[in-house]
Amino acid sequence: MFLDEQHILYQIANHFLKKEHFEILTINENADEIWLEKYANKKSTIIRLAHKGFDWQNHLRKDIAQVFQTVHNMQKMVKGKNIELHNVYVATNAPVDDWERLKKPMQLKEKRPIKMKVYYLDEDNINQEINRLQSDTSEQTIAINNNVSESEKEITVKELKQQIIELVQVKKKEYQNIFSRAKPLFTYFLIIINVIMFILLEMNGGSTATATLIEFGAKYNPAILENNEWWRIISATFLHIGFLHLIMNMLAVYYLGTVVERIYGRFRFLFIYFLAGIGGGLASLSFTVNISAGASGAIFGLFGALLFFGLIYKQIFLQTMGYNILFILGINLIFGLFIQQIDMAAHLGGLATGFIASAIVYLPRKRNLIKQSLAVGIYLIVFVGLVILGYENNEKNQAYHLMAAESSVQEENYQEVVESTTRGLELPGDVHGILLFHRSYAYIELNEINLAIDDLEKSLTYEKLPESYYNLAILYYNTGELKKAEENIAQAYKMDPEIEGIAELYETIIGESVKK
Repeated sequence: MFLDEQHILYQIANHFLKKEHFEILTINENADEIWLEKYANKKSTIIRLAHKGFDWQNHLRKDIAQVFQTVHNMQKMVKGKNIELHNVYVATNAPVDDWERLKKPMQLKEKRPIKMKVYYLDEDNINQEINRLQSDTSEQTIAINNNVSESEKEITVKELKQQIIELVQVKKKEYQNIFSRAKPLFTYFLIIINVIMFILLEMNGGSTATATLIEFGAKYNPAILENNEWWRIISATFLHIGFLHLIMNMLAVYYLGTVVERIYGRFRFLFIYFLAGIGGGLASLSFTVNISAGASGAIFGLFGALLFFGLIYKQIFLQTMGYNILFILGINLIFGLFIQQIDMAAHLGGLATGFIASAIVYLPRKRNLIKQSLAVGIYLIVFVGLVILGYENNEKNQAYHLMAAESSVQEENYQEVVESTTRGLELPGDVHGILLFHRSYAYIELNEINLAIDDLEKSLTYEKLPESYYNLAILYYNTGELKKAEENIAQAYKMDPEIEGIAELYETIIGESVKK
């Protein structure tokens, strides 16, 4: 009878694999318990075939409970929102006591409901139970031929068992191939380059020094938009602000990069990394005026690459890393919403363009020229759109014009300082006082003394800076308005006696020594 039961079990498995296009979820070591799955219409149908019999219905009930628990634990391996389980037992005899009520549909109430039906194929009920299984699961007749010789049964069992084992091995090999397209190499090169750049920053003024960051290629909007230094979009991805920033990002590059490089291959990985870095940098340029640096855009692009992989290989993605990737990505996005120092635009820009870049290169041994061509078009539209937005949004941002003015001061281009500050003063914002101070300084250098005095007086209505009083004191003293000069130098000294040269100017204008 043992052979008969095996013969029935493998014929049923073969039917669902070949005619109903089910896939093997798992199989035990003895190949006497086989789990099959098919996904359609947002529902996963699972068939569990077990060569197992029970003497008592309470033993059968315990096994059914264990099957429910097993399916609960393997939920991440199946795709459907709803799970329908058909639990099939193949045995010689049914339990001796009343077990028929266990045939009634059962349901495990969870977020993803699990419905179960039980079938017990013993020698007295085999045809009835197969018909019931067929009615519930199969579009074609489940043909079971058990009227053959013992030797034929042995041959059939051996062949079907071998076919099923080979299917499992093929699936296992497919998984291995997908995750081993290439041995990681460029991931390590990128980490080394980032570490070298960090050391260079530290040796030349520090990785947190604004001037050093700008000098080495941080994303600095005025330099990009005014001086066409677009290379900063890429160079900024290799700079990090502080040791913690470097360590966190390099850990992310290591863990995500090695996985993406294994899945996509080396050059696809590099393509995705840089296109995501560019996309993240352009998004930051368009929506964030602050100086920024870091590989975050490229890192989120690697998240995008894994999401695209999940789109193509849904089941493998969910069975391996899917839920962990989604959880980590969600945590990062939530943190980005609440921590102001995080450049959220770069993160979202990198995520989106990393996904699009992955669609451009697609996955090894897979092609879809229409979708790939569409992805190229979408990336170009996003690229051009972000560049245009970069110009428009910065032009409307008062803080940008302040940064542009400060840059022009460093370059001693005072006419440009006047133009930048004037544009900024026409916009809403909270830096009017600083803009007026910078314009007054430019007017001083351009020998427009009256205009400089006017701007300094106006700046004090917005923000009372000791430097403004100091400069007014000098200007009023040079124009012969001594009383105003005395008032302003006294106020400047009171607010900040440490300003360079203020003590000497105080003594010159007031005519008495500074009280120390």
